Amino acid sequence: MSTHQETILIIEDDPVMLRGLKDNFEFEGYHVQTASDGDAGLKLALALQPALIILDLMLPKVNGYEVCRFLREEKLDMPIIMLTAKGQESDVVLGLKLGADDYVTKPFSIKELLARVEAFLRRHRHQQGSVITFGDCRLDTAARLLVRAGQDVPLSPKEFELLVFLATNAGRALSRDRIMSSVWGYDCRVTPRSIDRFVNALRNKIEFDPAEPRILKTVREFGYKFELPAVA
Repeated sequence: MSTHQETILIIEDDPVMLRGLKDNFEFEGYHVQTASDGDAGLKLALALQPALIILDLMLPKVNGYEVCRFLREEKLDMPIIMLTAKGQESDVVLGLKLGADDYVTKPFSIKELLARVEAFLRRHRHQQGSVITFGDCRLDTAARLLVRAGQDVPLSPKEFELLVFLATNAGRALSRDRIMSSVWGYDCRVTPRSIDRFVNALRNKIEFDPAEPRILKTVREFGYKFELPAVA
C-alpha cells in the first residue's frame, strides 16, 4: 500500500460499484469523497476542487456530461476520467469534447483504473517544475529551450508554444479546436489542417520514429494526446 495526499472524488450512482471504488482507492492511500448523483457530485467538486474526478456518465439529477461541461466552464482543470457502459465512439468523443481527459468502459479492471489515476497524478506532480522530460528530450519552459540527446533543437515560437501546451496537458485527449484556441487564440488564418502540419513538424523533432509516434499520438476524429513516459 502506498501513501498519497491527493483527494479523489468519485461520482457514481451504483452503490456497489461506488463502495468498491472507494475501498480500493482508500486502500491505496488516497483521500476519497463520493457522491451518488450529479447534483451532489457537482457541488462537492466545486467545494473541494479535488486532485482528480472519476465520473460516471449516466447519473440521476445531472448527468456526467453536464457535470463535466460545467466544471470546465468554471475553469476547474483537474483530470476527469469518465466511466461509461457505452462502447459507442460518439459517446466517448462527446465526453472528451466537453472536457473529460480519459475514459474507462464498464466492466473494467480496478487495477487499470488505479494505474490511470496514478499516471495522471504523477504527471501533474512531475509538471509542477519548469522542466519536462520525455523520451530523450528535455523541455525547459522557463528558458524556452528544447534539448534532445544533449543537442539544442530549434523551434519556431508557435512550435514551442504548441509543444508546451501539449506537454503540460500530458495524458489528456485535446481536440483540435481546444489546441487552436489555446495556442493561436482567434487567429482566423489557423485551421485544423494547420495544426496537423505543426504536429507533424514537432514529431520530426521529438519522436524516435515520426511515422510511428509514441509520444505525440493522434486521437482519431478528435485531436491529439501527448504521452509522457512513466516517472520512476
